[in-house]
Amino acid sequence: QVQLVESGGGLVQPGGSLRLSCAASGSIFSIDAMGWYRQAPGKQREWVASITNTGHTNYVESVKGRFTISRDNARDTVYLQMNSLIPGDTAVYYCNALVRGGHNYWGQGTQVTVSS
Repeated sequence: QVQLVESGGGLVQPGGSLRLSCAASGSIFSIDAMGWYRQAPGKQREWVASITNTGHTNYVESVKGRFTISRDNARDTVYLQMNSLIPGDTAVYYCNALVRGGHNYWGQGTQVTVSS
């Protein structure tokens, strides 16, 4: 079992920045990769970014150059630094952990609202 707790969401003006955090606990050793997804009202949940145990990162095209995913292994925490935010980034952001065997774990979500 893996538990994920997100924090760092909030209201920000267009062009602003936020940093999301996801603290993992439990069977940390079983995690192969971690990532962030988001779900806007009336839309399906979409993948945003991911980072593997070797530090390889990937991003959805719409956030490349604006978002950065990173991890602090000492704190078992993954971050999503979001810069140059636009209203289209408004969504509930979910942390995800993919463990060996293919099972996914999810956090409870944190709301990000980009509005003037």
